[in-house]
Amino acid sequence: MLAADTACEPIGENVTIKYGLIGLGMMGRHHARVIREVDGIDLIAVADAMGDPHGVAGKTPMHDSVQGLIDAGVEAAVVAVPTKFHEEVGLALAEAGIHALIEKPVAHALPAAERLVEAFEAAGRIATVGHVERFNPALISLRERIANGDLGDVYQIQTRRQGPFPARIADVGVVKDLGSHDIDLTSWLAQSPYATLAAQTTHRSGRAHEDMVSITGKLENGIMINHLVNWLTPFKERLTVVTGEHGAFVADTITADLTFFENGTHAGSWDTVAAFRGVSEGTVTRFSLEKREPLRSEHEAFRDAILGTRADAVTLREGTETLRVAEAAIESARTGAVVSLRAGA
Repeated sequence: MLAADTACEPIGENVTIKYGLIGLGMMGRHHARVIREVDGIDLIAVADAMGDPHGVAGKTPMHDSVQGLIDAGVEAAVVAVPTKFHEEVGLALAEAGIHALIEKPVAHALPAAERLVEAFEAAGRIATVGHVERFNPALISLRERIANGDLGDVYQIQTRRQGPFPARIADVGVVKDLGSHDIDLTSWLAQSPYATLAAQTTHRSGRAHEDMVSITGKLENGIMINHLVNWLTPFKERLTVVTGEHGAFVADTITADLTFFENGTHAGSWDTVAAFRGVSEGTVTRFSLEKREPLRSEHEAFRDAILGTRADAVTLREGTETLRVAEAAIESARTGAVVSLRAGA
């Protein structure tokens, strides 16, 4: 969390934090529900220049701008407006000394993200990014098992994030919207930044932004990565596959299921198959996990970051690094070149 980089005094565990929410669209309505469910926070104001299509406000005072939230006296705010407005809204909150949880991607472009980082650090306020997959039970368990050595050496992380086009998206392409999830979770699972990548994109839906991407590359610790992301598939798929020395983990983040496919240990008796020098099928284990809603866990992490009692919220700097990788993928697709992301490259 940003508290590690800035001096932000804890406000006390028994204090109810006054929250505001700006952006009452498809994601904003879910944020409003969860804010109202989480202990220790109180939604005192909401805002949206376009009104309240989902009836989110209820009895909560409604405003038409971020200034309305500021004037209402909020101490923290959730930013769920279109990506192109993240910088404007975030800078206003930082200037007012208000903590912020900004939906992903952190900003529409890297310079804007960097300005947000500088503003919140200068203000000494907590600012986090809504990379909610880090709070998915299947991925949390997977990260722990990788770190524990259950997979041995990790060879490759593959993700598939595919589904129909979401009407809510207007100002970014599939790389920054959906792909940013996979970029963030991959680096987080492996605990390593990206080193190099190459990407291909296509435009099939008549929009200015890409709607399909294939990314391949390598992390700084040597792990290979592959991402398939699109809005052109008539079914929804959210899979992360981690292959290593002892087998492969498969995490389905729609159902929050984690399965381990272990390498076989028995010699085969079928000569044709046994002649192949590689792994064989072994025991398959599906783990029993406590399935808490990821968005609720994300809000609890943001609240606890403000309180100074927890350090697993996604920082603005981490969100900015994810955006840097996403922009590298777009650039690679545009130029046809492999892009290096190593420091100083």
